[in-house]
Amino acid sequence: MKIAILDDYQNATPSLSCYQLLDGHEVKVFNNSARGLGQLAIRLAPFEALVLIRERTALNRAILSKLPNLKLISQTGKLSGHVDVAAATELGIAIAEGIGSPTAPSELTWALIMAAARKIVPYANNLKDGLWQTASVNPQLNGLGYVLKGRTLGIWGYGKIGQTVAAYGRAFGMRVMVWGSEASRNKALADGCIAAASREAFFAEADVLSLHLRLNDATRGIVSGDDLARMKRDALFVNTSRAELVQTDALEQALTKGRPGYAALDVFTSEPLSADHPLLRMPTVLATPHLGYVEQDSYELYFRHAFQNVVDFANGQPSGINNPDYVAHAR
Repeated sequence: MKIAILDDYQNATPSLSCYQLLDGHEVKVFNNSARGLGQLAIRLAPFEALVLIRERTALNRAILSKLPNLKLISQTGKLSGHVDVAAATELGIAIAEGIGSPTAPSELTWALIMAAARKIVPYANNLKDGLWQTASVNPQLNGLGYVLKGRTLGIWGYGKIGQTVAAYGRAFGMRVMVWGSEASRNKALADGCIAAASREAFFAEADVLSLHLRLNDATRGIVSGDDLARMKRDALFVNTSRAELVQTDALEQALTKGRPGYAALDVFTSEPLSADHPLLRMPTVLATPHLGYVEQDSYELYFRHAFQNVVDFANGQPSGINNPDYVAHAR
């Protein structure tokens, strides 16, 4: 098959051991994102199979209808609304889903929490400029970091990642407080956490608040400016899930007003993030370039399944197909 691997910014896939699964196929790895429908259509038109790296490229009906040779979309991890499944099915395009793991995003979440709490990045950067034990040359921002033990970790969304982060919090001696569905709160109580008395109390009491919700119609914009305004002035807001969980511009405005005082972010509404984005100009924000799943073990796991799904499809034995009805319209 003629296969395209999209948006591999670091050209990492050819170095993976699982890349050998594609031996015998014609493979093109794209290291940058195409901008605009026309450019993307021209780029992808020759290919029979596309391997997507999570949600880096969205494939809607408009673009899918311009790809006459496309037979398979192989997704790393699970689908998350970035592919028009109905359109793909009507056009006879199969969509194969992969698997994921909570380990890497959970560890990154904890790394961001620890780095932000102890001001590790500004201390390290200032040390290179000869400034000893200086978090900022601005006296108002040159305060001390803090330990996590004894503080309250708020977790909204108690799925696999949320549960793992909660376990980290307990191991560090934090009071872990959960908000979410009734089932989530009951599960948290059974695990020895605290269920927040209310949504208002959840935001008001958390010293560190971390989002671990799936993005869907019900959760889009679920965090409002009013929610953020209830947070403490020295609280840390953490988002390694989806930027769209927060209402547009609400976080920037809240940080400007000082509630919460700090944020640690790995996700943004537009990615790659432009260098002049307001969040990157805020000294109270620790930002990373969507690294949640971007590490060696996760890539081997995600791509091994995605590549195997391509091979199985090429061999006439489709696996992991999300939209089996595509067969009625298969090209």
